[in-house]
Amino acid sequence: MRMPSTPMPSDMNRRSLIGLALGAGALALLPAGPVVALTDSEAKALITRAVGEVNAAIASGKTGAPLYADFERVFTRYADVPVIARSALGVAARSASAAQMSAFTMAFRGYLSRKYGKRFREFIGARFEVQGARPVKTFHEVKTIAFMKGQAPFEVLWHVSDKSGKDLFFNIIIEGVNMLAAERTEIGAMLDRRRGNIDALITDLKTAG
Repeated sequence: MRMPSTPMPSDMNRRSLIGLALGAGALALLPAGPVVALTDSEAKALITRAVGEVNAAIASGKTGAPLYADFERVFTRYADVPVIARSALGVAARSASAAQMSAFTMAFRGYLSRKYGKRFREFIGARFEVQGARPVKTFHEVKTIAFMKGQAPFEVLWHVSDKSGKDLFFNIIIEGVNMLAAERTEIGAMLDRRRGNIDALITDLKTAG
């Protein structure tokens, strides 16, 4: 039975900070085998650049569509969006056509940009420190610490892989909370409400968030 989606309480907003957020289900979509090409330093460098652009977007003073567009560019540049989208769609991805998956991936990327972009303005002044990276099975885990005014620092773990042909992150875990797992539940609930109609889900995702 699929668990219903529940609203995120205000004191959990900081866990939405990286929104894109991502999940253990994505790991199953990556090819098995040892990491060969990607190094700790390369994974760390990727996240350092991504965090830098997130910080710049937060500090830009932009709001609404221009801010969401900045976030979408960050997702497109640094995240393995096709893997993330397929994992979020779950078992329904198996029956989706190539055209549907392409349309869903684009709609999902925009949905995340709007959904979490609305919350990013709450984090002006936040500072992220990239502390290090280590290999974990078939990917690399990059540890960052987020510092926010008036709150205790918290840990953000980024999972990075080069299995898609370039270095990209495919998962984020914030204080132990797997964000794609939450999105997978949310997308699954949305699909259930549309009686499994992927096309209807795609249409609605274009304006949701």
